[in-house]
Parts: sequence; structure tokens; C-alpha cells
Amino acid sequence: MEKTAKSAPAKTVEEYLQLVPKEMRMLLKELRQAIRSAAPQAEEVISYQVPTYKYKGPLVHFAAFKKHCSLIVVDKNILETFSTELQSYKTSGTTIHITPDHPLPVNLVRKIVKIRIDENEQREVLKKMHSTDQIKK
Repeated sequence: MEKTAKSAPAKTVEEYLQLVPKEMRMLLKELRQAIRSAAPQAEEVISYQVPTYKYKGPLVHFAAFKKHCSLIVVDKNILETFSTELQSYKTSGTTIHITPDHPLPVNLVRKIVKIRIDENEQREVLKKMHSTDQIKK
């Protein structure tokens, strides 16, 4: 997404989507719907100036750019787990690049989000166990 001198950073996902060109907006709306259906309990916020979904920590982010959109999956292992399904997409770090002509399948987005939920829940359990161990010492 290109910032202009007139546009202030979006404060909500709705505002963010309104700043994105129509073709990219449709892609992101579909991505948003898939994320929300997989994680209805997730909080939807703007973090690092992009739409972010949080549940017991960050789940995923998405962003629009001039020629593509990105789904940021937070954990590099996700890209390895789905390497076969993501073969035809450009990936970098924790990011999957998508375009209106080549969107991620909704079912794949849901699988990714559900794994991220599981990871965050497991991390929270481990934190609680660790803090309980510290109290006992």
C-alpha cells in the first residue's frame, strides 16, 4: 500500500482496506473472511500499520503493496509445513506473496490460521507450566 502525503495510517482494518486499490481490496477481503472464519475468537487490530489477528499472541498479518499482497504467518515453520501447497507462491521469511490472479485457497488459509492458534495455545500452556515451576522453587 502506498502512503500519500494526505493519508494517515489506518486505525482499523476497515480503514486500511479503504486505502487499498479495488483489485487488491477484494483479495484482502477474501483473505480477511477466511482468517475470521478460522479464528472467530481472534482480535482484529492494526499493528505495525497492517491488519493483524491476535489470539494468545499474534496469529497472522496481511498487507497490500503495489503489485502484490502478503500474508505474514509469523512462524517460518508454517512455510515448511505447507511447502508443497505453497510451491507456486513466492515466499520470503514468514511471508507468502499473493495476487488477485493467484490468491491463496481459502482452505489453506484456514489450515494455516488453525495451526497458528494451536501453536499459540501450546506456547501459553508451556509458559504457565514454566511459571508454576518457578513459583515452586
